[in-house]
This record gives sequence, structure tokens and C-alpha cells, in this order.
Amino acid sequence: MAHAEHNSGSPHPDSGSFRDRNGRIYYMDETVYRGISPRAVEEWRRLSATRFFQSASDAGKLINTEQLDSQKLRNDRGLSDWAGVLKHERVPFVSYPYEWSFTMMKDAALLHLELLEQALDEGMILKDSSSYNIQWFGARPVFIDIPSFEHYAPGSPWIGYRQFCEMFLYPLLMQAYKDIPFHAWLRGSPDGIPPAVCNSVMTLRDRLRAGVFADVYLQAKLQNRYATSPRELKGDLRRSGFKKELITSNVRRLTRLVGALDWKRKASPWSKYPENNSYSNEDAELKENFVRRIVSGQHRDLVWDLGCNTGRFSRVASENSGYVVALDGDHVTVENFYLELKREARRTILPLLMNVADPSPGLGWRSTERKPLEQRTKPGLVMCLALLHHLVIGSNIPVLEILDWLASLGGDLIIEFVTKDDPMSQILLRNKDDHYADYELSYFEKCLQEKFRVVSREPLTSGTRYLYFGTSRKES
Repeated sequence: MAHAEHNSGSPHPDSGSFRDRNGRIYYMDETVYRGISPRAVEEWRRLSATRFFQSASDAGKLINTEQLDSQKLRNDRGLSDWAGVLKHERVPFVSYPYEWSFTMMKDAALLHLELLEQALDEGMILKDSSSYNIQWFGARPVFIDIPSFEHYAPGSPWIGYRQFCEMFLYPLLMQAYKDIPFHAWLRGSPDGIPPAVCNSVMTLRDRLRAGVFADVYLQAKLQNRYATSPRELKGDLRRSGFKKELITSNVRRLTRLVGALDWKRKASPWSKYPENNSYSNEDAELKENFVRRIVSGQHRDLVWDLGCNTGRFSRVASENSGYVVALDGDHVTVENFYLELKREARRTILPLLMNVADPSPGLGWRSTERKPLEQRTKPGLVMCLALLHHLVIGSNIPVLEILDWLASLGGDLIIEFVTKDDPMSQILLRNKDDHYADYELSYFEKCLQEKFRVVSREPLTSGTRYLYFGTSRKES
């Protein structure tokens, strides 16, 4: 399986190098290099000479990559020791499949299949089918693991088929057919959902639905058969006279299957938040103007919008920012926002599904293969609007803990305090004892001033909401 941090031309908080099955990734001077072996150099030359490589790169479907002269690079990091060195374009922010919405996963799967079919047409194939090989430029997916392409040996099967099912197809089928979110499954099992597990949630009637019998039920049976057999499936297929056309036919079938999948999204309480909140039109306008005034005063490369909801303020932030990562814990909300950004072909806002009270942890070997949220790329500005009361009252996190975490990110902060008298806070307090003595305006302001230099404070006309802008105390 591909290692996302290792394979992506992605930003990394520290310089260093990381080995994967295709060589070693080096992060130096804001640039990403990959040292590759003699065999990988040969495969790269084949790939870079194909028509589809150039067209897919031009269309932004493959990460921009070029080969450098390793002998002309610095020796202190070992780059000159490799047979070849590739330079990759950086993605603005690394994300993982368990942070994507349904249609993001679907679009990533369709991109993988599209590139695989094009590669087969020119005598190449993808050696694996990891969903971690896809990253994003806003609402545009891009394939990043260039050395995954290799020469197709006649008679060989598509060895990545099962991995495609586990890491793309089964998550989509479970969400589309059973309304079972795939995120917890993939976060708990980064290698994907095994055939037997997916099969266990499908009923007999489900086997009549597209993809279930052939790609789930039969795969589960086949896995069980070969798990205890000394025979090798790959060798059996080669001896049977397996042809490339069968792979192409299967890829096209999967493309039709995935393209037809749909998640019948139900309205969630937060997807209707713009119509059901305690803001007057005047306060909503004051809030937007406050955010616009702050973001227009200074360009920042990266902004985080925590609890982005419909993305109204993510859009405002993007007006004078390089990139905005918009996080929300409601799947319907993130899905709707992604669909809007996709229609607009937006490349500067990345919507992700994440509960800020339980953000993505470090996973994999030594918890470093998948980085925690705060160890990817640090934001220059964090927006925490209409979220604090949810974290304190809804998730029982102390005010000081939240502000300490926000300050540890090293950026500036726009934050909103919603008092207990506000109707939205009253909903959270309903049927609960009020044990939140720290959730008071004066205490919040004291803690905020300890962690940030408070530059602006603006009360809204409701009298129950206050906006603040603070700059990082880590600045010199």
C-alpha cells in the first residue's frame, strides 16, 4: 500500500526524508524530491514518453513531475546516490480518504480508473490501487504516486483490483447501498475494508445490486479459498492465458458501476443551519464584514476554517489567501459544499470531514504514516466561528484547553464567543446540568489575552455573540 506522506509531493512541517517502496522522498527548501532506483528510472522514461502522461499532467490529473540530474544536486542529503531524482509539485494540504465526503471518494475512484485505462492503452499499468495515491487541489483530485506506473507484462492480471475494491469500491458501496459511513472504517483500518467485512453487511437481496455479487460476494469467497491454499492466484491467471483486454473490460465495468453510485443524502440539522440559527440579517452581515476586514488586511498562504458549515466564511477567506482548508464534522454539509466547489471548479478551498473535538490522529507505523491534523502544514490564520460553545458544552472540552491548542498552531485567530443566553447555546444546554463555570465571557477574554494579542473585539447586535481577532504571541 502506498504511504501518503511518503508518496505525495506534499508539504511537510520539517525537512527530512522518508523511504517508501519506490525510493525515498526528500523535503528540502520547500521542495519535494524523490530518489528512485535504476528500475524506477526505466519505468519513468517509459511513462514520460506516453501520450496520456503529458495530457493528464496538462489537465492537472497527474501531479506535475520532472526528472533532475542527480549528480548536480546537493550531496548532504544523499540525492546524488540515487539512479534518478524526480521533482514533484507540492499539494497545498495533505488529506486522507477517511476525511473525504462521498462524492470526493467517488471522484477519486473515477480518476484512478481513468488513468489506469489510459495507461493500459499504452502498455503500462498501475502496480497498486491505494486511495492514498490521490490528493486534492481544492475540488480537483490529482494522482500523486508517479512510480506506481510500470510496464505491463503480457499475461499478467491487474494485481491492484482487490485493493481498489477495499480502498475505493467497498466504502462507496456501503455508503450508497446501506447508508453506512465509511470514514470510521477507513480510519480504523487504513488498508481498506476487507471483502469479508463488506460482504457481512450486505443482505441476500443486496447481491442483486450492481457490484455486490461479483465484486463483494465472490471476492470474499475467493479470498477465503486462497487464504489456506498454497496456490497463487496471479500464477493461475497467467497460466490460463490472461489477456490485457480483460483488465480493460473490467476497468470500464467498474467505471460504469462507480459512476452510477449515489448517496441519498438526508438533510442533517447542520445542513439547514443558514435557515435555522440565531443571527439576524444585520448580525450576519456584521460577521462577514469583520472576517473580510481581517483577511483583506494580510495575505496568508493557508487558512483553516474550523466548523465551516456551508463555507460562507471559507469563501471570504479565500479572497485574499493562498489556500483554505474547510473542516466540518457533518457529512451532509461537507458533501454539499464539495459539490458546489466542484461545479465552480474551485482550486483554492478544500472541504474535509473532521470532528474538531476528535481530529484525525497519527496512524500507521510509529503513528507517522498518516499525520495528525496539526502536524501537516501550519495555518497562518484559524477561523473558529460559532464553534466554541459546541466544543465546550457539546464535547466537554475546557475553554483554556481549546485556546491553548489554537495558540499551539502558531497562527492568528478569528474566534466567536456565543454566550449561554444565546438560543443555540440553550439548545446545547437542554437536558444537561450546567457544569460549565469556565464558559463565561470574562474568563474567556482573560484566557484569550493570555494566548493571543487581542487586536479587535466586536459585539453583535444580539448581545449574545462577540467576535475577536488575535495575533499569535509566537511572532517576534
